[in-house]
Amino acid sequence: MDVSIIGGSGYGGGELLRILLQHPEVRVKQVTSRRFAGHPVAHVHPNLRSLARLDFCRPDDLSPCDLLFVGLPNGESMRVMPGLMNLAPKIIDLGADFRLRSPELWKSWYGFEHAAPELMGRFVTGIPEILDDRIRGADLVAGPGCEAVAAILGLYPPVRRGLILPAPVIIDAKMGSSQSGSASSSASHHPERAGAVRTYRPAGHRHAAEIEQLLGGYIPNLRVDITATAVEMVRGALATIHVYLRDGAAEKEIWAAYRQDYAGRPFVRLVKQASGLYRMPEPKILQGTNFCEIGFALDPRCPRLVIVSAIDNLVKGTAGNAVQCMNLMCGFPETAGLGFPGLHPV
Repeated sequence: MDVSIIGGSGYGGGELLRILLQHPEVRVKQVTSRRFAGHPVAHVHPNLRSLARLDFCRPDDLSPCDLLFVGLPNGESMRVMPGLMNLAPKIIDLGADFRLRSPELWKSWYGFEHAAPELMGRFVTGIPEILDDRIRGADLVAGPGCEAVAAILGLYPPVRRGLILPAPVIIDAKMGSSQSGSASSSASHHPERAGAVRTYRPAGHRHAAEIEQLLGGYIPNLRVDITATAVEMVRGALATIHVYLRDGAAEKEIWAAYRQDYAGRPFVRLVKQASGLYRMPEPKILQGTNFCEIGFALDPRCPRLVIVSAIDNLVKGTAGNAVQCMNLMCGFPETAGLGFPGLHPV
């Protein structure tokens, strides 16, 4: 199957290439970049030397393919999506433009009108662990934000069973520097970024809308509040989620919820060890993998449940999750191309 990537020079595009070049069922046909058009892909993604024998092309030079990955900055794919739909029968958008279903909700969170509101409801949210049946029948899939992936997977079992109160749901998200993309800024300047534990979004994080949209159908009036903090790591996202249990919810019931909902899900691992160094999920050991690790703890003094969810933001949070969606859409094994187990030590 021929696949192409529009917007392939960023970190997410590089991860897509790394995974797709080793995928047994696909051939990477074209990769676009306005800035690097005509340059070898390995010039930008040096880890792909000798593997990626491709040059970047301009978006206008794209030819039809079987499936198109779209990795454009927020606000761009909505303007070109109608034209892209003429190039491929199946599209996976990695950006934010089609994550929300309502133009009004989009404007309230992003501050401007959506350019293609007629397409918003046609995209299926790309979370295979929850919406695999819909993804299998979809032609258009919108990949969620990385904080949203970690939080939704962490929250889904207790929310689906009504084990928690709808508010407050407090998410403390700690993010690696690659989450902000490959473009440099004053915040990414080494003297400013090194050693940082910097809360850059204390309130009003946009990914709250995605979480409420997907999980709000299980608990009416679900209210999610996110605080995002940049920490000194390149890859990884760690969501520490604080929720309050309804009366009577016990640890045995919580364990059963996670085990039942994620039984047979190849990329969710439950981590809650009584001893050892890695008793709870940690992004460090998930670098390069498509796994989401989830653990939890009960506060003995009050009915508070603390959920810990860890991913590699560039893989399970972006590119790997997109390939997992592609596998479902195209009838491939769900794990195809995604078998890398990670490294230890790193």
